[in-house]
Amino acid sequence: MPSDAVFFQAAALCLTYPDDDFIARLPLLREAAPQLREFTDHATVTPPPELAAHYIQVFDFKNRHSLHLSWWQDGDTRRRGMSLVRFKDVYKAYGMEFTGEELPDFLPAVLEFTARTGNTDLLTEHRVCLDQLRRRLTDFGTPYACVLDAVCAALPPTPTGARR
Repeated sequence: MPSDAVFFQAAALCLTYPDDDFIARLPLLREAAPQLREFTDHATVTPPPELAAHYIQVFDFKNRHSLHLSWWQDGDTRRRGMSLVRFKDVYKAYGMEFTGEELPDFLPAVLEFTARTGNTDLLTEHRVCLDQLRRRLTDFGTPYACVLDAVCAALPPTPTGARR
């Protein structure tokens, strides 16, 4: 697996709920993706119940830190349904069927898709959304901001004049 693929897969895991499987993989994640070391070091020394409670506080109470990319672009409007179909169509074009419990625009799913295919188009198309999420996580003071910093650094810069 190319190093970009390993990085995107590791970033996907870092942005999922920190269950026992995540905790068990931390040493591997730390070694495989040095770009994420600030976050993995934090996760390694944080007691699992505290890490889980923080994840819930950051991502599950409000859309302010939504990991669903179409929410950033469409909000809770009818357009969002078409955006979700677009994500599924992209997955299907690569022979992948989206069957997760989450919606297809869930950032960890998009990162996993990128890791498996090498196609960064969905991330690049939603770069402005990623930057907004990154800024909000930074302002909130959460270590998850480090993961978004690394993901954004791995992508081309935001185009000049892009919608913010």
